[in-house]
Amino acid sequence: MPADLPKRILIGRALRSDKLGETLLPKRIALPVFASDALSSVAYAPEEILLTLSLAGASAIHFSWQIGVVVAIVMLAVVASYRQNVHAYPSGGGDYEVATVNHGPKSGLVVASALLVDYILTVAVSTTSGVANVVSAVPALRGHELGLSVILVIVLMGMNLRGVRESGSAFAVPTYAFMFGVIGMVGYGLVRHFVFGSDMPAESSGFHLAATPGNESLAGFALVFLLLKAFSSGCAALTGVEAISNGVPAFRKPKSKNAATTLLMMATIAVAMFMGIIYLAHLTGTQMAEETSQLVGAPADYHQKTALAQISEAVFSNFTPGFYFIASVTGLILVLAANTAFNGFPVLGSILAQDRYLPRQLHTRGDRLAFSNGIILLAGAAILFIVAFDADPNRLIQLYIVGVFVSFNMSQSGMIRHWTRLLKTETDPKQRAHMQRSRAINTFGLIMTSAVLIVVLVTKIGHAWIAIALMVVLFVMMKAIRRHYDRVSTELIAAEEPDDSVLPTRVHAIVLVSKLHKPALRALAYARLARAHTLEAVTVNVDPADTAALRAEWDERGIEVPLKVLDSPYREITGPVLDYVKNLRRSSPRDVVSVYIPEYVVGHWYEHLLHNQSALRLKGRLLFKPGVMVTSVPWQLESSERRKPQKAWSAPGAVRRGEPRHRPSGASESSTGSTAGTVGESAGVSAGNSGGSASGPAGDGTTPLP
Repeated sequence: MPADLPKRILIGRALRSDKLGETLLPKRIALPVFASDALSSVAYAPEEILLTLSLAGASAIHFSWQIGVVVAIVMLAVVASYRQNVHAYPSGGGDYEVATVNHGPKSGLVVASALLVDYILTVAVSTTSGVANVVSAVPALRGHELGLSVILVIVLMGMNLRGVRESGSAFAVPTYAFMFGVIGMVGYGLVRHFVFGSDMPAESSGFHLAATPGNESLAGFALVFLLLKAFSSGCAALTGVEAISNGVPAFRKPKSKNAATTLLMMATIAVAMFMGIIYLAHLTGTQMAEETSQLVGAPADYHQKTALAQISEAVFSNFTPGFYFIASVTGLILVLAANTAFNGFPVLGSILAQDRYLPRQLHTRGDRLAFSNGIILLAGAAILFIVAFDADPNRLIQLYIVGVFVSFNMSQSGMIRHWTRLLKTETDPKQRAHMQRSRAINTFGLIMTSAVLIVVLVTKIGHAWIAIALMVVLFVMMKAIRRHYDRVSTELIAAEEPDDSVLPTRVHAIVLVSKLHKPALRALAYARLARAHTLEAVTVNVDPADTAALRAEWDERGIEVPLKVLDSPYREITGPVLDYVKNLRRSSPRDVVSVYIPEYVVGHWYEHLLHNQSALRLKGRLLFKPGVMVTSVPWQLESSERRKPQKAWSAPGAVRRGEPRHRPSGASESSTGSTAGTVGESAGVSAGNSGGSASGPAGDGTTPLP
């Protein structure tokens, strides 16, 4: 049985790189893939408004529809603004790209930190809210919310590892079923009320909603503060709006036009469902309470259902299947809304990795052309939040909105700068009118999102500090990763003329290269001095642009060693190199093939984590091939112990006796150096890493070259 058979069963067969175009999404699939988060948020955003207003008792509930109207206006303003974004920045960087280009790298990192936190919380909130809705319809599952939420995250991770298009097709039916169910419920409820005059009391309508202690008679500033807090809670309906601007590359051509159309479709449907649910909550007398003790008249063993469950039960009181249909599709859409994050987080992680703010492994596509490492990382982080907050969606939602509106504000202000910059040079009247209109739209969007962010920070700081702290941690971490990669790049820049540090001793044959830096030049010189019968450099073509750049630099430097390019349609390094070596052995069985792998050595475990393991895998496979010799050509970075002077050693009592310090007996330059450091990224095998990055360890104990 092939070693990777279980993997193939779970995620499917590997796809060639040239099949990437076949994974692009039409609008009918892109809507459920990228808009499921924004559409599903209407299932819990009205409930958050009712829960907040319940603090003042029944007297404040009638403000729910006015708050809903304001939230809907903000949503339409944000969507109109993002339609400008997708046309101006269609590369998929979304808010991160807009902020970086127009405000600078630090602002871009602030947005990236906010978006990463938002995506993690999207998965946590969506899955736990979905489970809560299912438990409302199936009370037998009560008490198992944590386990069910974790299992659902793992299932979603597996589905997304199979690829964007396949996961989108799987999620399309539940998303459209949810839209049909909610819009049908609103229509059915309105017909029952206005045409047939039917009463539709919710199960909580007969209870008296008492105010919490200290809030019995809110007025003046206290009432205004409560209404603002309810508004900020209702703005959870805006989460996920930015996902489409981050996923423009996944659309079919014309990408920007299709993305903008999908945004408009999403906004229209979401606003209609959101306002319909709030109006039905008013018609049915649905009441929500932070504590069930507020519901005077409720039975002692009363378990509060979600607002949507109460509304659907009341509307479909004469048609029970309708209630169960709403419960099932709501649970599904809330769980599958996490798919928006599973599409957005890996793409953003890939862009940040390409910009050297995150580990380079996040930039590599997996077998199914999805960013597999980002998908796995997102699932793990979401599970940590779910466990930490005991799968309670109401606690998780409190952390949710801050990151969303930080990115909204940075994006809108960046777009204003974008249009202002273009207007300075544009002379065509039609183009200027278009730019001025777009700038006005983004300005209105900025005013709306800034107001919401201020309200959120004022009313939710007691909960939001956790999300803010996590954003700060991510910001600092990404800055540190960038400093590491910049330091490594500076150390590895090859001089125009070879110097003594590049000259090694002798040996033979195939030199693996990815780019012309110091380790690669040392390996080439080392192999040439071995005076082999044949010598060639080999690179693996994973990224055509990087390969073309390598060829151009190779010719420009006039290197006499021929450069062989191996194609890799599945973005793999090991397989093409092994096949090439096998063919050499097959054509000349009595010859010895010697493979030189230039690599550099890092000295810290955390640096080792930032580089992949391609060299180790390749060496492990080559060492078992008869007639094949493998030679590592190390290049020690400054962080390596080899580059640090050995500390002087003193015998016990030597300092007191005034004896000089000396090396321990038997220690030598080579012996101390052989045990130091963690062998990190392979400079020669890094061609297999998209973006020309280098790759992982090749073992310990290599002796420094002269």
